[in-house]
Amino acid sequence: MQKLKSQQELQAKSLFYKETLAKQKVKILVCAGTACVASGALAIYDTFLKLLQEKDIDCQLTLDDEKEKESIGLKRSGCHGFCEMGPLVRIEPWGYLYVKVKPEDCEEIVDVTVLGGRCLDRLTYQTEGKAYKTQEDIPFYKRQHRLVLQNCGHIDANSLDEYLAFGGYRTLEKALFEMTPEDVLKEMDIANLRGRGGGGFPTARKWRQVRRQTAEKKYVVCNGDEGDPGAFMDRSIMESDPHRLLEGMMLAAYAVGSDEGYIYVRAEYPLAVTRLNRAIKQAEEMGILGDNILGTDFSFKIHINRGAGAFVCGEGSALTASIEGKRGFPRVKPPRTVEQGLFDKPTVLNNVETFANVPMIIEKGGQWFRSIGTDNSPGTKAFALTGNIANTGLIEVPMGITLREIIYDIGGGMRGGAEFKAVQIGGPSGGCLTREHLDLPLDFDNLQSAGAMIGSGGLVVMDEHTCMVEVARFFMGFTQNESCGKCIPCREGTKRMLEILERIVAGQGELADMDLLLELADTVSSAALCGLGKTAPSPILSTIKYFRDEYEAHIVDKKCPTKNCQKLKMIVIDPQLCKGCSKCTRVCPVSAISGKIKDPYVIDQTKCIKCGACIETCPFGAIKED
Repeated sequence: MQKLKSQQELQAKSLFYKETLAKQKVKILVCAGTACVASGALAIYDTFLKLLQEKDIDCQLTLDDEKEKESIGLKRSGCHGFCEMGPLVRIEPWGYLYVKVKPEDCEEIVDVTVLGGRCLDRLTYQTEGKAYKTQEDIPFYKRQHRLVLQNCGHIDANSLDEYLAFGGYRTLEKALFEMTPEDVLKEMDIANLRGRGGGGFPTARKWRQVRRQTAEKKYVVCNGDEGDPGAFMDRSIMESDPHRLLEGMMLAAYAVGSDEGYIYVRAEYPLAVTRLNRAIKQAEEMGILGDNILGTDFSFKIHINRGAGAFVCGEGSALTASIEGKRGFPRVKPPRTVEQGLFDKPTVLNNVETFANVPMIIEKGGQWFRSIGTDNSPGTKAFALTGNIANTGLIEVPMGITLREIIYDIGGGMRGGAEFKAVQIGGPSGGCLTREHLDLPLDFDNLQSAGAMIGSGGLVVMDEHTCMVEVARFFMGFTQNESCGKCIPCREGTKRMLEILERIVAGQGELADMDLLLELADTVSSAALCGLGKTAPSPILSTIKYFRDEYEAHIVDKKCPTKNCQKLKMIVIDPQLCKGCSKCTRVCPVSAISGKIKDPYVIDQTKCIKCGACIETCPFGAIKED
């Protein structure tokens, strides 16, 4: 491939790919994000390819070869977002979205839709007796505002050519040939983009701090170490639209005067690593990455660094230490990363979603970005919507949207008609929001005042059957396990808090334990070295604040109101229903059941391990959980 050496050559190449793409009268976009791949999407792609070849249909897999006549495009796209409905197939130009597609459906899709232009209603998303033909009409998508995710599911995730056809790297061209670094920083100032990795720090302020440094060498680092349970926003961007991330990093590098960058990717994201490596290679071969980009004085190189699976490496100083080959330990600040970051050089460190916002800000202007969302939290936010909710998946919504809109309008309400109870937002570092927060506008400031945080964007929705004490124990267990152990407040404090929670869910808690938890939480959050420790108590603080009655039930009544805590379950035999058949005694693994034939049997609660084998065996329904 010949490298592009000027603005005009890039424009010509983009126009060529755009015209070539336009000749694809029909496009078959098979979702090839991680979730759909796991449920068989690649077999569907292969089936489509085989069928098109067998039917002698002109099929185009890339935009490399110019087609004189119209053809059909077959593509492996990135994540469409509606993950639980996968494998997903979108058919353009009609916008039909087919859900839960199987290889045996492919021939009918080719005959009826690709060749006939008609929609297959049986494969569309259906709810309450209504079939939704197009993706944009489905309630899950209709209430979203997809900007960062606008290409996800709409372009070939492996193709630089398609990214160019969709206007990719147009913003880089604009910055290099029409703007100074200061112009870029001014637009970022106006936009007031706040970091999407959790803290919400103003991006432009961070970039200016790096630009002011006098060091000759500076770095741009992307944090793709997305470790929150239930979060997969950054993964989807890296898998689905990798060139958008590269372009955002290059704009940051141009603004601050850097010529080298790193993407630190979570080890559990092999598909993201593969596609990022491919994207970097494609951009280098075309002259968009490397030395003297597009014939200018600007040079920039990007490296991929795979994390070692440590949650603490999501913290800036631990992340840079890991890239340097050291153990991922946070360090005392100052100096801050903007002053002495990677290899002790000034470093811009933002997460994937933050960088992915940059190209459209520079293209459309900071004022345009400020028109979306709220005044102090402009723009959109991607969330991973999971838990006890009807529609799970990846969503993108304007800042300031309410929980009610997300849960009921986009998520379709609670699964099985249950009542909403709470949502854990921001992962282990965040807190719980409850029914009283359903109409709270979601932005950085409102969440902070409610004792929670956006974090990277995980939304775990819980219904009335969820035990909030167990939720706090789960997240504290995760945090304690992921603590690096460097500082005593986090290493020992999280362990003590976890021990107390484990006692409570086992029915051995005391009322004084709640006061001790709050005291420990205050100490850990005040004295811990890094953000992991400082925010570790958040799930405890929010659950005690909003669900104190559940803690008291576990401690005083020795009962779990939701009957989730195994050691607090009590299995009893109803003497009115028991026929004395003795079947239960034969399946009890600890001989906790005794009695006489034809008389009611009893369970020794000191021996019972609550396995439930007796409940399943009893033919008269006499054994139940109390």
